[in-house]
Amino acid sequence: MNTATRNAAPEVTKEKLISDFKVVVADAEALLKASAGQGGEALAAVRARVQESLAVAKEKMLNAEEELLARTKAAAKATDEYVHDHPWHAVGIAAGIGVVIGMLIGRR
Repeated sequence: MNTATRNAAPEVTKEKLISDFKVVVADAEALLKASAGQGGEALAAVRARVQESLAVAKEKMLNAEEELLARTKAAAKATDEYVHDHPWHAVGIAAGIGVVIGMLIGRR
Protein backbone atom coordinates (compact mmCIF):
# COMPACT_ATOMS: atom_id res chain seq x y z
CA MET A 1 0.00 0.00 0.00
CA ASN A 2 1.49 3.33 -0.98
CA THR A 3 1.50 6.51 1.08
CA ALA A 4 -1.29 8.16 -0.91
CA THR A 5 -3.59 5.19 -0.33
CA ARG A 6 -2.81 5.10 3.39
CA ASN A 7 -3.45 8.85 3.72
CA ALA A 8 -6.65 8.77 1.64
CA ALA A 9 -8.38 6.14 3.78
CA PRO A 10 -8.35 8.18 7.02
CA GLU A 11 -9.57 11.25 5.14
CA VAL A 12 -12.59 9.37 3.81
CA THR A 13 -13.26 8.12 7.31
CA LYS A 14 -13.08 11.67 8.68
CA GLU A 15 -15.53 12.89 6.04
CA LYS A 16 -17.95 10.08 6.92
CA LEU A 17 -17.53 10.77 10.63
CA ILE A 18 -18.22 14.47 10.14
CA SER A 19 -21.29 13.66 8.06
CA ASP A 20 -22.61 11.21 10.63
CA PHE A 21 -21.88 13.64 13.45
CA LYS A 22 -23.88 16.36 11.69
CA VAL A 23 -26.87 14.00 11.58
CA VAL A 24 -26.54 13.24 15.30
CA VAL A 25 -26.32 16.94 16.15
CA ALA A 26 -29.36 17.73 14.01
CA ASP A 27 -31.33 14.92 15.66
CA ALA A 28 -30.34 16.12 19.14
CA GLU A 29 -31.39 19.67 18.27
CA ALA A 30 -34.74 18.38 17.01
CA LEU A 31 -35.20 16.44 20.25
CA LEU A 32 -34.45 19.57 22.28
CA LYS A 33 -36.98 21.58 20.30
CA ALA A 34 -39.61 18.86 20.65
CA SER A 35 -39.13 18.70 24.43
CA ALA A 36 -39.10 22.49 24.87
CA GLY A 37 -42.74 22.56 25.96
CA GLN A 38 -42.20 19.96 28.68
CA GLY A 39 -41.95 21.30 32.22
CA GLY A 40 -39.84 20.48 35.22
CA GLU A 41 -36.58 21.76 36.58
CA ALA A 42 -34.78 18.45 36.04
CA LEU A 43 -35.74 18.42 32.38
CA ALA A 44 -34.67 22.06 32.02
CA ALA A 45 -31.28 21.24 33.56
CA VAL A 46 -30.80 18.26 31.25
CA ARG A 47 -31.82 20.38 28.27
CA ALA A 48 -29.26 23.04 29.25
CA ARG A 49 -26.47 20.46 29.57
CA VAL A 50 -27.38 18.96 26.19
CA GLN A 51 -27.35 22.40 24.59
CA GLU A 52 -23.90 23.08 26.02
CA SER A 53 -22.64 19.70 24.82
CA LEU A 54 -24.06 20.37 21.36
CA ALA A 55 -22.35 23.75 21.22
CA VAL A 56 -19.01 22.14 22.09
CA ALA A 57 -19.60 19.32 19.60
CA LYS A 58 -20.46 21.79 16.83
CA GLU A 59 -17.27 23.74 17.51
CA LYS A 60 -15.17 20.57 17.38
CA MET A 61 -16.93 19.52 14.17
CA LEU A 62 -16.17 22.88 12.56
CA ASN A 63 -12.53 22.56 13.59
CA ALA A 64 -12.35 19.05 12.12
CA GLU A 65 -13.90 20.27 8.86
CA GLU A 66 -11.44 23.17 8.66
CA GLU A 67 -8.51 20.81 9.30
CA LEU A 68 -9.76 18.41 6.65
CA LEU A 69 -10.15 21.25 4.15
CA ALA A 70 -6.67 22.58 4.93
CA ARG A 71 -5.12 19.11 4.45
CA THR A 72 -6.97 18.63 1.19
CA LYS A 73 -5.79 21.99 -0.11
CA ALA A 74 -2.21 21.23 0.96
CA ALA A 75 -2.29 17.87 -0.83
CA ALA A 76 -3.67 19.48 -3.98
CA LYS A 77 -1.02 22.20 -3.85
CA ALA A 78 1.77 19.65 -3.34
CA THR A 79 0.50 17.61 -6.28
CA ASP A 80 0.29 20.69 -8.47
CA GLU A 81 3.81 21.76 -7.53
CA TYR A 82 5.18 18.25 -8.19
CA VAL A 83 3.56 18.09 -11.61
CA HIS A 84 4.93 21.54 -12.51
CA ASP A 85 8.42 20.70 -11.18
CA HIS A 86 8.54 17.21 -12.73
CA PRO A 87 6.23 17.18 -15.78
CA TRP A 88 7.85 14.18 -17.44
CA HIS A 89 7.63 12.11 -14.27
CA ALA A 90 3.93 12.93 -14.09
CA VAL A 91 3.47 11.96 -17.75
CA GLY A 92 5.36 8.70 -17.15
CA ILE A 93 3.25 7.87 -14.09
CA ALA A 94 0.03 8.63 -15.96
CA ALA A 95 1.18 6.49 -18.91
CA GLY A 96 2.06 3.62 -16.56
CA ILE A 97 -1.34 3.80 -14.90
CA GLY A 98 -2.95 3.86 -18.35
CA VAL A 99 -1.03 0.74 -19.38
CA VAL A 100 -2.07 -1.10 -16.22
CA ILE A 101 -5.72 -0.11 -16.67
CA GLY A 102 -5.55 -1.12 -20.34
CA MET A 103 -4.14 -4.53 -19.38
CA LEU A 104 -6.86 -5.03 -16.77
CA ILE A 105 -9.58 -4.11 -19.24
CA GLY A 106 -7.99 -6.33 -21.90
CA ARG A 107 -8.09 -9.36 -19.58
CA ARG A 108 -11.89 -9.28 -19.45
